[in-house]
Amino acid sequence: MISAIILAGGKGKRMGSDISKQFITVNGKPILYYTLSKFLKCKDIEDIVLVLPKDEIQYCVKEILEKYSLKVNKIIEGGKERQESVYNGLKACSDSSIVLIHDGARPFVSENIIRNGIRYASKYGAAAPGVTPKDTIKIKNSEGFSIQTPNRENLVAVQTPQVFKWSTIMECHEKIKRDKIVVTDDTMVIEMYGHKVYLYEGEYNNIKVTTQEDLLIAEYLASHR
Repeated sequence: MISAIILAGGKGKRMGSDISKQFITVNGKPILYYTLSKFLKCKDIEDIVLVLPKDEIQYCVKEILEKYSLKVNKIIEGGKERQESVYNGLKACSDSSIVLIHDGARPFVSENIIRNGIRYASKYGAAAPGVTPKDTIKIKNSEGFSIQTPNRENLVAVQTPQVFKWSTIMECHEKIKRDKIVVTDDTMVIEMYGHKVYLYEGEYNNIKVTTQEDLLIAEYLASHR
């Protein structure tokens, strides 16, 4: 079985919103609507696990899932931190061979990215899409001075879905839980325990909606697709 875990626990603090960012409307529909629709339309995905904060489950069911006739297989309560939410989602996918972990606030992922992720994870064990940064990246010291300019061609801005063999990512999440390690990204989880992640070509349209500026781009993308 191939499962997709959709993490929908992001708050709207950076864009000054009173509601969680995945519930903000873009072109008349919630961001999460677009995200779920992409995975529901992909025939390779057999199981969708939606991870939500406990106090937002009822709202999401009524105002998004029922309102827009979106059917997910499981709704799981998230944790205080992202990695706890991922771990809870993984536990609900124990019958899966491949699992995709995706940001609920990344609504314009393409079927091509989803299917390539499954293909590469099946071959290499772990895969993630990414794009070359458009800007020159600098490394600075503690005093604020530039100390290094990495070659942009060697840099990748990693996106989601990040895709893994379930047994590998589950084992590594159990290890970081045991070792009390904090991570912000699931590729970090398995790299810490010696596994390699294949990076394949993502798309610049596969944005994560985080700021007011991202909302403007999202409105454009939603109305031109």
